[in-house]
Amino acid sequence: MFAPARRRCAQRLAAASIQAPESIPPFALPAFHAPVACRSFATTSPCQSKIGSAPLSVPPGVSFRVIAPSARGRGARVQSMSTVQIKGPLGELSIEVPSYVNINQDPSLAGPTLSVQDSSDAKQRAMWGTTRAYLQNHILGVSEGHSAILRLVGVGYRASVEPTATTVEPEYPGQQFVNLKVGYSHPVELGIPKGVKASTPQPTRLLLEGPEKEVVMQFAARIRMWRKPEPYKGKGIFVNGETIKLKNKKIK
Repeated sequence: MFAPARRRCAQRLAAASIQAPESIPPFALPAFHAPVACRSFATTSPCQSKIGSAPLSVPPGVSFRVIAPSARGRGARVQSMSTVQIKGPLGELSIEVPSYVNINQDPSLAGPTLSVQDSSDAKQRAMWGTTRAYLQNHILGVSEGHSAILRLVGVGYRASVEPTATTVEPEYPGQQFVNLKVGYSHPVELGIPKGVKASTPQPTRLLLEGPEKEVVMQFAARIRMWRKPEPYKGKGIFVNGETIKLKNKKIK
C-alpha cells in the first residue's frame, strides 16, 4: 500500500540529489535506490472446528436418535430443523439442530460426527461447535447427570430444603423449596425447578443435581444473586470452585 508513495518520494529525492547532492546524506542514498518489494497478505483455507469435528461419546445404555426435520410453518423465514432425542438411565432430553448441521451416524466411526454445509460461513462455524457441546452435555446428563455445589460463606449463612414455602406458590405438585438465611430480615425461598434435585450435605453447602446442565446452572445463578461474593470480607455464595481476590480495606 505504501510502495507507490515511497517510489515517488525516492524519485523526488533522487532528482534533488542530482541537482543538489549535498542535500541528502551519503548514508541515506542506498535506502532510496534499493528496489521496493510489494508484499501481499497471506490467504489460507478456513480451518475446521476443533470441537465440532470431534465425535460424540455415547456410553452404553444411552440411545441417540435423530428425527427427520419437519417444517413448523409456511413462512419464508421458518427453516426446518431436525430433532435429536437422547434417552438414558436418568431421563430423556431432546434438542433441535439447525438445518445446516449434518449428523453422521456411521457405525464404523468412533461416534456420531457433526458437519456443516458451508464451513466458510461464520454463523455455521459458530453453531458447529455449539451444537456439538449441547449434544455432549445432554448425553452426559442422561447418563451421569450434572451437579453444582454452592458454598455459603458468612456468619450465620445457611441453607435448607423445605417441602413448603410461605412466600412463594408451588409451580407443580410436590415441588420443594430452597430456604436461604444469608443476612436478610425476611426469608429467601426459591422453588426448585422440575427435574432438579437439591440437598444439603452441610448447613453451609447446597448440592444441585439434574440431567440438564443449563437448568442446573441457571438455578445456581439465581441462588448466587442473593449474595454475590464481595471482595473485602470474602462473604457470599460461591458456585463450584469459584474464588475471589480480597482487596484492602478502605481507609479514610
